[in-house]
Amino acid sequence: QVQLVESGGGLVQPGGSLRLSCAASGSIFNINAMAWYRQAPGKERELVAVRPSVGITNYADSVKGRFTISRDNAKNTVYLQMNSLKPEDTAVYYCNANINLRWMGPSNDYWGQGTQVTVSS
Repeated sequence: QVQLVESGGGLVQPGGSLRLSCAASGSIFNINAMAWYRQAPGKERELVAVRPSVGITNYADSVKGRFTISRDNAKNTVYLQMNSLKPEDTAVYYCNANINLRWMGPSNDYWGQGTQVTVSS
């Protein structure tokens, strides 16, 4: 019913930039928070940034000042602008959205398929 489709990953040199996009589609009534997570090899998935529908945007300490999360509510899309990339940012990045499918219905978390970001010279 709901799909999250990510794009924008790839290979970039240290100090470079990438912009990830994630578009939600399907029978969506309302999207609450949208977020980006990442998972590096051998590590647990971690929160990178979260953008609520209202309220304060939060970032992991490791990306503060370098990454920016933004939303286009008209397009049901969330972006992650990543600047000054470091090798330790290498991971699979996942989009997450908390979505209501109907008015007064419960909200559920949905995930994208993941997009690989590799920072290497």
